[in-house]
Amino acid sequence: MQSLLVANRGEIACRIIRTARRCGLRTIAVYSDVDVNAQHVLQADTAVCIGEAAASSSYLNIERIIAAARDTGADAIHPGYGFLSENPNFVDACEAAGIIFVGPDSQAMRAMGLKDAAKRLMQEAGVPVVPGYHGESQEPALLRSEAQAIGYPVLIKARAGGGGKGMRRVNTAEEFDAALAAAQRESSASFGDSHVLIEKYVAAPRHIEVQVFGDSHGNVVHLFERDCSLQRRHQKVIEEAPAPGMSDAVRSAMTDAAVRAARAIDYRGAGTIEFIVDGSQGLQTDGFWFMEMNTRLQVEHPVTEAITGVDLVEWQLKVAAGEPLPMAQSELQISGHAVEARLYAENPATGFLPAVGTLHRFRPTTTGRVDSGVREGDTVLPYYDPLLAKLISHADDRLAAFGQLAQQLADTVVLGTITNREFLWKLVSHPQVRGGQFDTSFIDTELAALLVSDEQIALLAVAAVELAAPWIGVSGDRSRGVAQRLGAWQLWGAAQRRIRLQTDEGIQTAELQALDADGALRGWQVRFPEMAEFPTGGVTVQPLDKARVSVDGRNGSIHGCRQDDRLCLQWGAVSTEFRVPEAGATAATGPVSDAIVSPMPGRVVAVNCVPGDQVRAGQALIVVEAMKMEQELSCERDGRVETISVRADDQIAQGQELLRLVAEDEGA
Repeated sequence: MQSLLVANRGEIACRIIRTARRCGLRTIAVYSDVDVNAQHVLQADTAVCIGEAAASSSYLNIERIIAAARDTGADAIHPGYGFLSENPNFVDACEAAGIIFVGPDSQAMRAMGLKDAAKRLMQEAGVPVVPGYHGESQEPALLRSEAQAIGYPVLIKARAGGGGKGMRRVNTAEEFDAALAAAQRESSASFGDSHVLIEKYVAAPRHIEVQVFGDSHGNVVHLFERDCSLQRRHQKVIEEAPAPGMSDAVRSAMTDAAVRAARAIDYRGAGTIEFIVDGSQGLQTDGFWFMEMNTRLQVEHPVTEAITGVDLVEWQLKVAAGEPLPMAQSELQISGHAVEARLYAENPATGFLPAVGTLHRFRPTTTGRVDSGVREGDTVLPYYDPLLAKLISHADDRLAAFGQLAQQLADTVVLGTITNREFLWKLVSHPQVRGGQFDTSFIDTELAALLVSDEQIALLAVAAVELAAPWIGVSGDRSRGVAQRLGAWQLWGAAQRRIRLQTDEGIQTAELQALDADGALRGWQVRFPEMAEFPTGGVTVQPLDKARVSVDGRNGSIHGCRQDDRLCLQWGAVSTEFRVPEAGATAATGPVSDAIVSPMPGRVVAVNCVPGDQVRAGQALIVVEAMKMEQELSCERDGRVETISVRADDQIAQGQELLRLVAEDEGA
């Protein structure tokens, strides 16, 4: 093996290229037309365009990728994760073309690719499996009956794929039909397979997985476990290794089961056995069950690398080249604790909807490990997963690792698009998370607390001062007197100015009063008279130097950028965006909207109504998809559908009106 084509994009492509080049391989990138200047393209030795922006025309197009490999003389293809990484037809196409596929063979992939068949196989291998229905029939009446027999709550799960797509929790029989239809639709759109299975929902569930590795010489080892229980929308947010609260006995039982699972399909390469664990009584040797096997490298693989000192991509390349595993089980040991956070362009306050925008400032932390596929100036596109970077910390113990990760998040600067950075910082700083007391429902349960931030009030005051800067000459000569600096703010009394800011909560009016000492400007007292939660006496903002400010005595670094009418600011771990409202604009109050507008750019998946339909508040009328996730859009009030402006498969822009209502008695 002398050359490697990476059939992926983003941070995983960059990470694979890094190891491949260290191993002396020539690297080849593939890219869609919108990725022509992407980081993975620039890092590879050679790059080939394989199609348009839509993944189906590029990163999911087997024929074009095989053609690119042939044209560039690639000896092997690494699929990364996502896209074609678990597609056995892709493996067969590589084999037919005489190209090495860095991963398992198609037989093992097919054995574990469908969750229902995989669970039956695991039962035969003596691996514990969650109670449920894994049969072939997909008759709604039968599925409804099986759910009733299992007992609510249950999980409807797509048998193909992963990442939470095609998964719905159902708490009552009344919810079942709608949840089933949504799960089947999402599964079909994501994997081309609408088949689902039904499983018992485990109380206080934890998601613990075991990294396994096999070679073509009959060797199979495990590289211990990872805890991935901190999830939103069934997708992992924080991953750590080893799992908190794990005893030697439970680790031995779980890893033995994982190795049995891999041996049952003669597995070769890197794989992950995922278990659902009952965390209600602590970890028990009989309290875990097989969920699925991911026959690929995982997003969270860096935490395993950190605690074992193993480069898993290097192992993949060696095994694909026919070499035996570099280490035996007895040589693998756990060293310290590692934790990873996934930094996404998404808005936690709107249900983690993906966000787009230009990274006007992107400066990741310089401590710990950062895996990223973007750089400052890149644009977050609506076509692909919005992952910006993975931040990984490794320390002697768990508390130190979490403390280090919190600092990494605070030190990372991202301006120009909404991200989950502050949410992650609050999450890894939460006492229950630090104490290892959580399950997969933790984020949903604690979301309100994870979104509230006292620091936002301070940032609002800093924003008012920043917007006033053009009038008050902040960057000018600080030795000049207040009167000279501020000009004709007012004729008598303390120098003041009113500034208006538009936030997600509406338009706020800030009152700024200059603070002077011996005729020199020292800072500002900022009040927001319309905000009940804002301190009555206001907040004092004092510049310390070019990059730092003091807010009511708390010092912090300040980063900001302006784009048209937007002001993006970050102060320590907190960041947000403000706009300058148009003249005459008022706070966002009044009647609920008659229109449904798209909260993100994407594609219309389904329109569940026609003009003339009578609808009720909260009824889901349109389903849109962006960055591989579905979002149901509901009406805000009762009414009659007047106009529908889109159809299924239409591409839509953020803020585009999709549907409009009229009152039920209007136009009848």
